[in-house]
Formats: sequence, C-alpha cells, structure tokens
Amino acid sequence: FHCFGCGAHGDVIGFVMRTEGLSFPEAVERLAEQAGLPVPRMAPQDRARAEQEQSLFTVLETACAWFEEQLHVPGGRAALAYLKERGLTDETIARFRLGFAPDNRGGLKRVLAAKNVEEARAVEVGLLRRPEGGGDSYDYFRGRILFPIMDGRGRVIAFGGRVMGDGQPKYLNSPEGPLFHKGRVLFGLSHARNAAREKRDAVVVEGYMDVIALHQAGFDHAVAPLGTALTEGQIQLLWKFAPEPVLCFDGDAAGQRAMFRAAERALPILEPGRSLRFATLPQGEDPDTLVRFGGPQAMTAVLDRVRPLTDILWQMETAGRAADTPERRAEIRRSLLDRVRQIAERSVQSYYLVEMETRLDAIFGRKPFRPGRGRDARPRGRMAPRPGMGPAPRTAHQVPRNPETL
Repeated sequence: FHCFGCGAHGDVIGFVMRTEGLSFPEAVERLAEQAGLPVPRMAPQDRARAEQEQSLFTVLETACAWFEEQLHVPGGRAALAYLKERGLTDETIARFRLGFAPDNRGGLKRVLAAKNVEEARAVEVGLLRRPEGGGDSYDYFRGRILFPIMDGRGRVIAFGGRVMGDGQPKYLNSPEGPLFHKGRVLFGLSHARNAAREKRDAVVVEGYMDVIALHQAGFDHAVAPLGTALTEGQIQLLWKFAPEPVLCFDGDAAGQRAMFRAAERALPILEPGRSLRFATLPQGEDPDTLVRFGGPQAMTAVLDRVRPLTDILWQMETAGRAADTPERRAEIRRSLLDRVRQIAERSVQSYYLVEMETRLDAIFGRKPFRPGRGRDARPRGRMAPRPGMGPAPRTAHQVPRNPETL
C-alpha cells in the first residue's frame, strides 16, 4: 500500500497493523483467518502458550455469557433497574455485555464445573478464589454488577464489579494474571479503537460508567484506565490511535493531583507529534452525570476548553509560588526547566525549553542576565514582578485553545 497524503507505505501486514492497531503476530493471525489459511507454525513452547491462553479466553467467555444471563433473570432485577436508572438503554447494556454476579459463593463455580472447566483454570483467571488458610474455592464476584474488560480485539480478559449498596470496596477488579495486566489495558478500547483512529482523537475518563455513558451519548472514542493513574504503557497505547488524547479530570484538588501525575508520567516519553491534552470537568460533575443531565453539548463544551501539556507543566511549577525576589524567581525557573529536562527526546525538549523561557520572560518582564553577551542581554525591568505567580501571558506565536487559560 501507499498513502499519497502522508507517504506511508508497506505490505499487507503493515497495513493491518496501522489501520487496526494490531501487533505483528495479531495482524498475521487476522489475515490468516480472513484468507482461510493456517496460522504460520510456531515453536512448540509458543504453541503450548497460545493453546493455554485460548483455553483461558474460553473460560472467561463462558463466565461472561452467564453473568449476562443473570442480569435478565428475577435475581438480577435490582441490578438491571440500577443500570436503567443510570440512563443506560438495553442496546448499550447489550453492547458492553454488562452482567450480574448473584450474591452467593458457588453459583458460577457450579456452572463452570458443569461445563467441565477445570477449577485451576477458573482460579488462574480470577473467577474463583481459594481461602488463604485452605478450603474450598468460592466465587470471586458476588452481588455485583459486572463490566467485562476486553483486550483490543474484543476478547474478555477480566471483569470489574460494582457493588450496588454500601459494601466495600465499591469497585473490584479481577486480580492480575496471564491475560490481564491492568496497567496495559484501557477499558472500552475495543469499542473505541475504530472511532479513535478515524478521529485521531481519544477521550480518557475515570470510570466504567463514564465510558459507557459517553459512548451512548455519541462520544464513541472514550476509554478509561482501570482504577489507577494512567501509566506510561497506557499512554503509548493511546498514541497508536490518537496523537494527542484528551484526559478529563474532576475540578477538585484530587482531580488536579491526578492531572499532575499524568503530566509527570508523560514528560519522559514525549515524542514529536505525540502529547497529551487536558480538560477539567465542572465542580462536582463527572462525564456520566454531565451527559445524563446536560446532554452531549455539556461534554462538548468541556472538550472545547482543552489545555496543552505545556500549560499543565507551567501550572505545576508556578501556581501559588511567590516571585517577589530574584532568588524566588530563580528557583521557579530552575524547577521549571528541571522538569523540561526530563523529556528524553531532544528536539521536543529544546522546544519546551524555548517555550518556558519565553513564558518566564513574559511574566517577569525581563530576560535572565548572562554575562558576556553585551548590553542587550542585561535585564531592562519592563514590568515590576508580582508578589505571586499567575498565568503567563500568551506570546505572539501562541494560539490559545481557550481564552480563559494560559
């Protein structure tokens, strides 16, 4: 193939890898299936591992189908009513394969045994758990609404369970195992990957219900991490589909801390053309409630006010810090540029250094004095420094996405 727009070219395997975001082995397997050809032969150890993984996928698929059934029997009536009260339609519930785990210790265990599933397999993928002190295994998920967690190809690899009452923990994920590593997975990716690739954009929110509500409202490029801060692996996974995904955070202090953590993790792995953007939700709102009560236009308004990573970096190192003495201004400059130097890619780092120096010059009203560069290098004192730092004014070359931000 050859793209006359961007110049990309290659063979059919490369084409599938690009267009579907697959790894090389996954692309080969996909093409072999479509062509009706056997998958290229693997080494014996690789074949054994693949067969074991396939058996685990089958166990998880069996459990997922049973959980779906339980949502629509009398015992799941309360769970289904809860989902309907949260605004989900039957179509959305079916699309995301939502289910219910009855509140007993052996319901799923009996079903799996009837289907000749080895107990050890069910324990391995986190469907059953054995007591630490010994004894019979029991169902891991009980009395919870279940959200299947899928890999990029739509195969069930784990579950997230939400309690409906006041029980703790509120959310419970499958333990990590041979198929599931939560730091490498994004909830909703199998549903969002095509839309994200077409739009070259993705929206990252916090929870399962946020993702599902956004998809139902038309934001079909939404995904979420699995109860943890966004990892480097998840950021790089996002970049396969969207060069500058938008991370949505709450407007409270916890949301700001999460935003700063994401920025810190992204800095060392930035590349030309790949970054993050940030959106802040109204105080007390999350994407689920926002679209449920304000409609899609409310979420669109949030996404229209995104900020680039440069603004978040500036905020991290300057907000609330006094800048009323040369020593304090020097310390702000040092901490800000130390952050920038965490960027490993040299060309991106150099542009960030220029950007931050320009902002420092604008806010302090003078350039740092560097001996030996002549009279023009001496500080001129165009404006008096302020007691505390505030937003740096935009420079002429910058085009703000939102006039209210830096």
